[in-house]
Amino acid sequence: MNFSELKDFLDEKADVYNNPEFIQDDPVQIPHRFSLKQDIEIAGFLSATISWGNRKSIIKSAEKMLDIMGNSPYDFVMNFSEKDLESIKDKSIHRTFNGEDFSYFIKQFHEIYKENESLENLFLINEGENNFYHSIERFRQKFLGAEKHRTHKHVSSPYKNSSSKRIIMFLRWMTRKDNRGVDFGIWENIDQKFLSIPLDVHTGNISRKLGLILRTQNDWKTVEELDLIIRKFDENDPAKYDFALFGLGVTKELF
Repeated sequence: MNFSELKDFLDEKADVYNNPEFIQDDPVQIPHRFSLKQDIEIAGFLSATISWGNRKSIIKSAEKMLDIMGNSPYDFVMNFSEKDLESIKDKSIHRTFNGEDFSYFIKQFHEIYKENESLENLFLINEGENNFYHSIERFRQKFLGAEKHRTHKHVSSPYKNSSSKRIIMFLRWMTRKDNRGVDFGIWENIDQKFLSIPLDVHTGNISRKLGLILRTQNDWKTVEELDLIIRKFDENDPAKYDFALFGLGVTKELF
């Protein structure tokens, strides 16, 4: 396929999957249970953080976290007691993300929301930046703090060449105004043109099959390689092609 044909093909696939039916089997359904901005952010970040493995299992584990927080994430984060946290620490949550990690996140959210109305403040793009490379790192420094903790491994770093797939996915949810009822677009001060594709094994393999990328690793350098071409397809809404790549992965029509 030439450039124009490939763009048309991917636009068509994005259009098919970027609709409310997508929500039913995807972790994005978790923050969709809320209307308060902070609830959406907390539920979204937690769901994105544990988004590896089977999607049904991810959703079940996210529901477990919501139950622990009384299905009011922001209220719980701002008003928990030490006893609440102690009761969480020994719980099993999702694979290597355990109760200790969950309680650490709750404490860090508390500190952030004491000073910020929204997590958006921690992801703002500075002048001269064209993606979230530095933004994610600034968020990590604020959210995780200086003290080393086992939980830091659950918030990946593009500075260490991670694709930061789960954070990129969360950023799509919060930033992208899709008018289709999937992504929220509740952040007003970050332009969706800076978004990238959440890169994992599936999106990486399909992107290579289509000739979108040449690098064999699924790392930050590959995220930026993919940025170059998807932004030529649509410079104002590049992340919509995440739906196209997802759809092609589900249907396996390229394999």
